[in-house]
Amino acid sequence: MDCFNFWNNSAVEVHIIGAGLSGLACAVHLTKKNLPITIYEATDHAGGRCRSFFDNVLERKIDNGNHLILSGNHQAKAYMQAINSLDSMFQLTQARFPFLDLKNGDRWSVNTSRRFQLPDSSVLDLPSIIKLAWASESSTVAEIMNTSRPLYKKLWEPLCVSILNTAPEDASASLLWSVLRQTFGRGAKACRPCIAKNGLSESLIDPALKLLEQKGVFILFNKRLKSLCLRDGRAIALTFGRDKIYLGPNDIVILALPISATGELLPGMRFPDQHNSIVNAHFILPRKYKSHNFLGLIGGVSQWLFVRQDIASVTVSAADKLIKKTNKKVAHILWPEVLRALDLKKETLPPYRIIKEKHATIAQTPEQIRLRPNAQTEWSNLLLAGDWTNTGLPATIEGAITSGHRAAEVICRQQEQI
Repeated sequence: MDCFNFWNNSAVEVHIIGAGLSGLACAVHLTKKNLPITIYEATDHAGGRCRSFFDNVLERKIDNGNHLILSGNHQAKAYMQAINSLDSMFQLTQARFPFLDLKNGDRWSVNTSRRFQLPDSSVLDLPSIIKLAWASESSTVAEIMNTSRPLYKKLWEPLCVSILNTAPEDASASLLWSVLRQTFGRGAKACRPCIAKNGLSESLIDPALKLLEQKGVFILFNKRLKSLCLRDGRAIALTFGRDKIYLGPNDIVILALPISATGELLPGMRFPDQHNSIVNAHFILPRKYKSHNFLGLIGGVSQWLFVRQDIASVTVSAADKLIKKTNKKVAHILWPEVLRALDLKKETLPPYRIIKEKHATIAQTPEQIRLRPNAQTEWSNLLLAGDWTNTGLPATIEGAITSGHRAAEVICRQQEQI
């Protein structure tokens, strides 16, 4: 039985819980159906972890976290096209990824624009790539790849950790391949790095809010969903503090929330229950840089460095050890690596901001991936969205947007049948 067979020609209203990236993507995608849409956000801002804000310590606007979008991320680009924000991204002309070994100072680049140049690679690396393409759902990256090869340390390991936020010994090989197939597997045209010129909010959040407002979508902030009343196979009411909304017979609810909040609302469902952390550090630099720079780092604690004007932003994924240290200790560990990466003279520790995301993503292991839920649930008018759902992609910007689009497409398909 189709899960939306109860629909008829009476009014349909869509209730999206959460104004993070997946919720916004779902709403933007649904605007083409001219359905009444209301978004409820628990905080006073949209974007979730993908946003920009003014930091009073740095006296600069910074991103909550560093994100690199590639030209092959079709869902992200479709979303930005829909909200008219493609011009807010700076796309590099070359599909080039520079790296630095912090231990010995070696620098190299992975350049897919030039016959896919790989550092220290040979035919001996081909078996690992072939095995990765055919990896089973139970295999980890370290089990599949030849970890003794130089290419593993210089490319596969840093890519795995940054894409999956999971160490190669634990990370799902098939999930890593899903990304490589859609980007590196399609050559330079799909691998050009795209960086937000001014910030994530300016590229992904603010334009969406503007479009949704123009389309008549209601966005209510400081509205935390406390409970969800489920009866007879469907959601019938939403409780926000003292406010209770009774759903009409054809109303639809999309939970576009973090996995922890969704689990509290749906305690009977089993979701991934292991998470990995990410630490981001932002430092004031002694001078401004004209271009948008990024650099992959190995041989230290820092993994990726992004430079925008006079702000250096460092990302450390799978940072379960680093996150336990004090912010001051984290800054003292990462700042010398920033100086080395940028060939700067020794400088005293400048103003900094450390942002710790303890539950940044689910642990993207074979066991946890199997627990990711689909968009449709056992309740006929209740859908799920979020980078942690079963998109076939990692918990990234592309994954979050894909989840929102998939939830919206379920509704669109059913509306077309009415």
